[in-house]
Amino acid sequence: MAAPATTEAFSLSYSMFSLLLILFACVELGDAASAVHVYRLIQYDLGGVPLGSRISHLNHHAASLPLDPNADLSRSALLVPLLDLDLSFLTDYITNKKPLGGLVILLPQKLGNKFADFGKHVDLTRVKSVLNQLEDLLVHAELPYPVYFAYESSTFDSLLGDIRGKNFSSQPATSTNGGYKLVISTPEAKKLSPPTISNFQGWLPGQKDGDSEQLPTIAIVASYDTFGAAPALSVGSDSNGSGVAALLEIARLFSRLYSNPKTRGKYNLLFGLTSGGPYNYNGTQKWLRSFDQRVRESIDYAICLNSVGSWENDLWMHVSKPPENVNIKEIYDGFSEVAQDMGFSINVKHKKINISNSRVAWEHEQFSRFRVTALTLSGLSVAPEFLQSTGNLHDTRKSADEKAVARTVKLVAESLARQIYGHKGKKLDIFADGSSLAVNVHRIQSWLDLLSRTPRVAPFLSKNNPFIAALKKELSDHTVEVHVQNEVLDGTFTFYDSTEATLNIYQVAGVTFDFLFLMVLGSYLIVLFSFLVITTRGLDDLINIFRRPAVRKSKST
Repeated sequence: MAAPATTEAFSLSYSMFSLLLILFACVELGDAASAVHVYRLIQYDLGGVPLGSRISHLNHHAASLPLDPNADLSRSALLVPLLDLDLSFLTDYITNKKPLGGLVILLPQKLGNKFADFGKHVDLTRVKSVLNQLEDLLVHAELPYPVYFAYESSTFDSLLGDIRGKNFSSQPATSTNGGYKLVISTPEAKKLSPPTISNFQGWLPGQKDGDSEQLPTIAIVASYDTFGAAPALSVGSDSNGSGVAALLEIARLFSRLYSNPKTRGKYNLLFGLTSGGPYNYNGTQKWLRSFDQRVRESIDYAICLNSVGSWENDLWMHVSKPPENVNIKEIYDGFSEVAQDMGFSINVKHKKINISNSRVAWEHEQFSRFRVTALTLSGLSVAPEFLQSTGNLHDTRKSADEKAVARTVKLVAESLARQIYGHKGKKLDIFADGSSLAVNVHRIQSWLDLLSRTPRVAPFLSKNNPFIAALKKELSDHTVEVHVQNEVLDGTFTFYDSTEATLNIYQVAGVTFDFLFLMVLGSYLIVLFSFLVITTRGLDDLINIFRRPAVRKSKST
């Protein structure tokens, strides 16, 4: 009776040993697994030319700078903090089409809207400069590998410390020498159908002595959507969230005046929130085309608001007509008079439009093409290049100052009111601080907060998005005859989905561990086999298995 009990005890012991061995192997092979949210570089086609990151999935060992110039990165994912990234190194890889397994760029947490400073001092001026160069490089190149952005964290700090501590400078980590593996398991991006863009308009009709349609109209316009290297991070707080917040506050102020017949002016006010701004102001063009010719002809002039949340002492008035033009000079004098009272200056910059070139740098140029006098007020002194300054990674909530937006609102509102009510040249303060018509900085701040939480890249901002509903409601609260125009963005652009993902980080063992594990496992199997043979068939049978069989000699005939 003792033998079966002994056999059962040995079997249980070996089973437990086997389980512990397997668990030990799993812990070693998958140690320190972490999951981090990441944001993918945009993938799009422009005129049929593929641009941006063309691959979304990632499964490579992690590497980091510095690296040997001759290091093979074809099977490595380069993990690098933004300010450690050598742009000349990256430019060389892109220009010369060198193989790269993947790229993960770590952004300073100070750029984020919901992150702490993480105890690090960051030179935001340098960050902005580097990001401008980096985005321009990545957005206008075809990259045959996955590119993602993530925010710095303690997870990445530990990971980078381990990678650099193991001195993988001459040759990155591989399956031979272990290290860490970065895995993003996401389907390949699919082509999206042409996106729908939505334009909003609302009216404040002037005093109806007769037919209000015969009154002159002043249009206040702002484009609200964005474009950036990472669509899921493209919130454009200053460009052009600040313009949207300013327009909504101007509409609120004049709705209070126009709601009273005694203070309703003899101008119609037209408020327009347009889409397609980064794409040559395509939405503005479609919006203007939808107007009846009489409506267009009634527009005395249009004020477009763009990036008005980061200026300090100088605001720029960009025009297509020469500053000497009678209408432009009159508008400028009105602005300049109010600006002087407020303690800053207005500068005029003239840029003649080229009718033969469809490219427009400012929104007012679309009005100029329809022969409507227009201007753009902006904190930017120079027109941005195509697909630039339209929602960059650095253009977060910290880039837009509600006080700068409030000063813009007061400038526009005061100059318009003096013109509408015939008070030009008079030092009045219609929208005085503390009065019932004062600019509400808290409302501006709330809108900037919402805009800074809402990525607004056209293909990923559907007409049913809650943000679209919020815009319509706000405009409806302060204007009448609110109309939403839904149009399809012109087909020059083709976009792809997959803008966010989860990055899994695994610590993997090298070949040395694999070899030792196989040796232990092999030894265990031999011992287990021997034990089973002895307990079931006896020691002699085990010895016979390994004994060389006797060679029989054939009898000679």
